[in-house]
Amino acid sequence: MAKLAIPGTRVRGSKTGRPIMASLDLLGRRWTLRIIWELRDGPLNFRALQLACGGISPTVLNERIKELRQALIIGLEDRDGYQLTSLGLQLRDALGPLTEWSARWAAALAAR
Repeated sequence: MAKLAIPGTRVRGSKTGRPIMASLDLLGRRWTLRIIWELRDGPLNFRALQLACGGISPTVLNERIKELRQALIIGLEDRDGYQLTSLGLQLRDALGPLTEWSARWAAALAAR
C-alpha cells in the first residue's frame, strides 16, 4: 500500500503524514471522541457541550474544539452552537460499527 501524505499537514505524534495515522492521533486525544459523541444528535453551545461531557475543563474543551474545527470535523453556527460537519457526520457513521461491537464485547465480558 502506498503512503498517502496530507500536503501541508503537521499532526502532533504523526510524522508520516498518512491520513490514518493523523486521524488516529486526533481521535486518540483525551476528550475528542466524547465531544464527537455528544454532538452526534445535533448542535450544542459551549456550556451545554461542557455539561454533556462532564468533567472537562473549559481550557481543554476550547483546545479540542479548536483542533476539531481545524480538522473540519465540527463547525460553529452562531445561532445553534457547535455541530458536526459533513465530514464529522461521516465519522459518526463510520464509528457506528465500533459502537455495535463494543456492546457485544461488553455483553461477552459480563457473561463470562
